[in-house]
Amino acid sequence: MRDAKFTVLGMALLFASLAGAATDMPLAPAGAIKMPPTAIIKPVTETLWGRKVTDNYRYMEALDPSTIEWMKAQGGYTRSVLDGIEPLARLKTDVAQFSASFGLIQGYVLFGGRAFYEERAPGSDNFDLIVSDSAGTRKIVDVAALRSANGGKPFAVNYFLASPDGRKVAVGISEGGSEDAALTVYDAVSGKTIAGPIDRAQFGATAWSDDSKILYFVRLQKLAANAPPTDKYKNATADSWDLKSEPVAVLGAGVGHGPAFEPTEFPVIAMSVGAPVAAALSINGVQNELAMWVAPAAKVNDPNVPWKKFITRDDDITGADMRGEEIFLLSHKDAPTFKVLSLRAGQPLSSASVLVPAQPDRVIEGIHVASDALYVLTRHGAYSQLLRIPAGAKNIEEIPLPFAGHIDEAFSDPRASGVSIKLSSWVVPTTMYAYQPSNKSFTDLKIGVHGDIVSSNYVVSDLEAKAPDGVMVPLSLVQPKGAKGAQITIIEAYGSYGVSELADFSVRRAAAMRHGITYGVCHVRGGGELGEAWRLDGKDANKHNTWGDLIACGEYLIARGTTAKDRLFIIGGSAGGITMGRSLTQRPDLFAGVIDLVPAGNTLRAEFSANGPPNIPEFGTIKTAAGFKNLDEMDTIRHIKKDTQYPAVMVTTGLNDPRVAPWEPAKVAAALQASGTTKPVLLRIDEEAGHGIGSNKTQTDTLTADWIAFVFWRTGLPAWQPKAQ
Repeated sequence: MRDAKFTVLGMALLFASLAGAATDMPLAPAGAIKMPPTAIIKPVTETLWGRKVTDNYRYMEALDPSTIEWMKAQGGYTRSVLDGIEPLARLKTDVAQFSASFGLIQGYVLFGGRAFYEERAPGSDNFDLIVSDSAGTRKIVDVAALRSANGGKPFAVNYFLASPDGRKVAVGISEGGSEDAALTVYDAVSGKTIAGPIDRAQFGATAWSDDSKILYFVRLQKLAANAPPTDKYKNATADSWDLKSEPVAVLGAGVGHGPAFEPTEFPVIAMSVGAPVAAALSINGVQNELAMWVAPAAKVNDPNVPWKKFITRDDDITGADMRGEEIFLLSHKDAPTFKVLSLRAGQPLSSASVLVPAQPDRVIEGIHVASDALYVLTRHGAYSQLLRIPAGAKNIEEIPLPFAGHIDEAFSDPRASGVSIKLSSWVVPTTMYAYQPSNKSFTDLKIGVHGDIVSSNYVVSDLEAKAPDGVMVPLSLVQPKGAKGAQITIIEAYGSYGVSELADFSVRRAAAMRHGITYGVCHVRGGGELGEAWRLDGKDANKHNTWGDLIACGEYLIARGTTAKDRLFIIGGSAGGITMGRSLTQRPDLFAGVIDLVPAGNTLRAEFSANGPPNIPEFGTIKTAAGFKNLDEMDTIRHIKKDTQYPAVMVTTGLNDPRVAPWEPAKVAAALQASGTTKPVLLRIDEEAGHGIGSNKTQTDTLTADWIAFVFWRTGLPAWQPKAQ
């Protein structure tokens, strides 16, 4: 849903050496805010598949006033502790100035000679929607102005979709990190509002008609006041909007015509400019594999149009694009590292030929059609490769990239030649390039600012750690040049949905590295770094490999002499909270601290939250014996033991989080505090944030400075110990 091509929105999608070891110490010094009491225990016991399961904090799921009060008290106490670290104030300023030196861009597209992209300009707190053409560069959506007009509340652009003629742009804007976007269409020349806002448009605009007059988008159902949270993402519709009258539902479970959808499936209309057919996609929550029907593009709005079944989820297709009647598909059917298929509109999938074959050491990430060629994004490990297959040919050309790194975005138009890519590496900031096939060269588009980083100050190593089952786990490590001895080290890991953590530049990581922290990324199973088999080897009954891999990466860096147990920290969030929580509970002796960001820590109960049903394809359901067993194994709270010494933990949440309900992190913190561990367990609360996706620069900077300070505190650096304020 990122553009008018047949791509899937990740709905889960869905995201650093001095003194000795820290000693056990009170959470805060005398004189600070008094530590709130531990959460009240109200056990609820049920029998699931023959096993008794007790939940001491089930009541928190209602997020009633007493629970919110407890959470806010915890947040206030955490703020008091962190603010008692004297150098934190200077660190916040430094992180803010460092991040302000970058001009970040994302989502670049070019239609009708007009470029559209989001930009957080140097010093700005927000990503604005920018349009650039022969008349100049201007803001279509100025988020700072929105905030000013609404009492300073945080706002964010969640998505945008430019029309094929480049004269209009549909934009989703949400408040307070909620991601609950309203959809508005703007004139790309004047910036004036054409239509909207339309509510319940969280998952975005998916296509424009070829004449740029009709917009298609996913709309959530209007909930009754007493509807359960799990109904939020059910019965969504794919709507058609002529920008004049009310949107009309075209596809969906309750529409009464078109393909049959289950209430939990997301219906999507996708089109490629100039293609004779449109696609109706069924997206099953966070599942990567698509179901697809096709119909004449000109008749999508006709309720009597026959939609022809094209692919099922069993066909293992995860992406598609079109150029006229040519259809290109990305598939992992009998190809764990993916292959590209081609056929013509009207032909069955069985007639497709393999255009780009799978190779065991190369993962195909994406396909992008231009008038001159099909451009294919592939990877060797964490680093990208760009392939080109000329139109009407089958020979595969490799295009040398400007530098070794990862392409995390690409744009092409089937009506125009060439491709634009967004390229960066672990230590090289993002640059947007346009590739011209006429002279086989890249042009720097000169948008964005590289910021205050000297790449040569760091050494990047591509390593491997041996997991308990003998599998070699890739580990990317960035160290300050000349680093010696056991270093303060953070290892990041995720490991779900097939999401890959690749050689992309991160201001957050760089902020830690420039303060002397060695930063690693452990490419655990459950991610997609090595293809579909790698993903499946960290899923369901194999989920234990995810945290086993992270533990192996930590043990390897200690054995290598890079770090030591009293200087080793792990960081991850969202579904990566499973990885953090189970590494923490499996090996509490291995880490000096854990930074657990908006964690999915109570997987046995997650499916009863609003975002729970869409995540069942990834994690399973307690309604099956196997699902219960797997969810029980990955549940952090279920593995927290009494009278166990756990490392220091900082758990974070935003009260407006639509992806991981705030009660999950709250339960994790409550259970750890009740365990009897003497090391700090902090619950950090941002009352005006959600999952982090809609957070502004200030919120992100503050969070980054907080966890860097937490690391220095728990490493035992004398200046970083909390003091009474």
